[in-house]
Amino acid sequence: MKIHKGDIVKILAGRDRGKSGKVLEAFPKKERVLVEGVNKVKKHERPRKANQKGQVVERAMPIHISNVALVKKK
Repeated sequence: MKIHKGDIVKILAGRDRGKSGKVLEAFPKKERVLVEGVNKVKKHERPRKANQKGQVVERAMPIHISNVALVKKK
């Protein structure tokens, strides 16, 4: 895998097509990368403690490396 943590990539496919961002983490075995500010999804979290409320948290999910192009090496 030629894309590593810290590289700048551009998204080629999906709803975030055209955006670019920094690679936060690479998963070579799964052939996926986690890009800053891209592929955000809403996850519902249940309350962990008795007096805590459940909430909806927005977090970035990994994207397949075939859908990104390397713009600048680290």
